[in-house]
Amino acid sequence: MVSSRFTDVHDLVAWMGMVQAQEYKMMRWAVSMRLREPSMRAFREAYDAGRIVRTHLFRCTWQLVAAEDLGWMLPLCAERNKVSIRGYLAYHGRQIEEREYERANRLICDALAGEKSVRKEILLARLAECGLEDDAHTMSIYLRRAEADGIICSGELDSRQNTYALVEERIPRLRELRRDEAIAELARKYFLSHAPATLEDFVWWSNLNVGECRAAIESIRSELITEPYAGETYFIHRDCRMRGYRRQVILLPSYDEYLIGYKSRHHAFEEEFRHRIHNRNGLFYPVILDDGQVVGNWHPGKDAAFFEEAIQPDLTDAFRRYRKFWDSDR
Repeated sequence: MVSSRFTDVHDLVAWMGMVQAQEYKMMRWAVSMRLREPSMRAFREAYDAGRIVRTHLFRCTWQLVAAEDLGWMLPLCAERNKVSIRGYLAYHGRQIEEREYERANRLICDALAGEKSVRKEILLARLAECGLEDDAHTMSIYLRRAEADGIICSGELDSRQNTYALVEERIPRLRELRRDEAIAELARKYFLSHAPATLEDFVWWSNLNVGECRAAIESIRSELITEPYAGETYFIHRDCRMRGYRRQVILLPSYDEYLIGYKSRHHAFEEEFRHRIHNRNGLFYPVILDDGQVVGNWHPGKDAAFFEEAIQPDLTDAFRRYRKFWDSDR
């Protein structure tokens, strides 16, 4: 985020492995603020061209990934995502049979065939016309399952709502890897972009089992520097950037990788500020970083912030950068 070496949206996302994209609007800032020059126009061009895509992947949450990586990432998390979906339905007293998912997938394919991009509301209307209609939550489950089955991903960028497209039409060439190779590649991307980090952090980020994660780290051990600190073992990729840091105030979007990408987030805030980071239900808030530490919150879309510290950083440049980013698309 500070003194970035990246100028291309796709290259940044590919380097990070995946970028949390829970908030449809703020995911654009989450990526762009990590570029040398944040540009909404550049993000839109990469998204519309299908160079980066948004879908439910690891931890069954929304992420942005480089299009060519979807082919080897999806098999790593698809089954766990299906288990998560079944658990969600069971908690709400529902069950969907496999034959119902198969029917839904066929109808979704028919509704999207030949379409470059379809807004969610239009897709749901088409499905309703074909007899697939239920409450909003259940329809979202059908779409999420279709993502886990590798059938759909994001279409072009819309100002306010999700869009969908068929993976086979959106990404004509998917890269495939053996499972062990894929997890090793995921570990490489994680420790390149998130170091220093621990095994536990990588397990949390990927939601893969501990044994596979440990084996992946061992497979790239020659690429890693090991640093013991405070009773933990931290890994740093030899090629990750360790110079060029400068102090800066940053407007961090909600659900950002700087916080969500680690099991423990003690590096970023004091315990008394935890309620400024997220609530008990896992809702993450937009925060202000000063020298890497959370010092307050801010409101996207307007020059407003509030603090719990006596020291209040100068936000002039941070908000100017944020406004310039959005203005670049006009």
